[in-house]
Amino acid sequence: MTRAPELHIFTDASELAAEAADFFLWVGEQAIAQRGRFLVALSGGSTPKALYSELAGPACASRLDWSRVHFCFGDERCVPPSHAESNFAAAQSTLFAPLGIPPDHIYRLEGEADPAEAARRYEETLRRLTGTLQGQWPQFDLILLGMGEDGHTASLFPGTPALHERERWVVPGQAPHGIRSRLTLTPGVINHAGVVLFLVTGASKAAVLRDVVEGRESARAPYPAAMIRPAEGRLVWFLDRAAASELTVSKQGISSEEA
Repeated sequence: MTRAPELHIFTDASELAAEAADFFLWVGEQAIAQRGRFLVALSGGSTPKALYSELAGPACASRLDWSRVHFCFGDERCVPPSHAESNFAAAQSTLFAPLGIPPDHIYRLEGEADPAEAARRYEETLRRLTGTLQGQWPQFDLILLGMGEDGHTASLFPGTPALHERERWVVPGQAPHGIRSRLTLTPGVINHAGVVLFLVTGASKAAVLRDVVEGRESARAPYPAAMIRPAEGRLVWFLDRAAASELTVSKQGISSEEA
């Protein structure tokens, strides 16, 4: 039986990023204490960039043994690693380089390669990294996600084949606009994480967020983000007030401490 989602609502994107950094560090500390390392999958977008800047800042940088952290990615655009829209490039400039993360602790998706081959190679990399047996799913300690206005998450977009994958860990995906060719972790991988943390900001996502979090099954069905329900792990939503404005807890004036 899956756990109920945990909702935390913050005043604005700045407060959300600071609290997300604190939560990231707490999950990392627990993972290192229990298993000797912290395995995390990062996401793209502007909200994670703010989180990365917090983690690399003076208040957070010394709080975690970064030599025990292994960084993967939940998705990537099919572009070279130096491209302005590369998720790796954003993490490299705002997180990896400032913290001095060694390259052998960073596992990037090869956006510049043939998508099918890049997906196959990344699954092999994850199998070696996690030591997962055939027929099993890997378990990340933490997977970071965002949510688009269409309810997509990672590069799992409405109506695309990636949503229905039941065996592969990594597949090519297709976005409806922008850089269309993508690579993404599949729902099975995401739903076996110890903690899945959504970071969502902005009023433009409020109505979809309401359907994803509170809607009946028929209302939730069109949205890939609604497929994320960890089998045994925690599902945590960090929201700013604008994104949460259509939720019942927000309309009732419940604070982030009570949600």
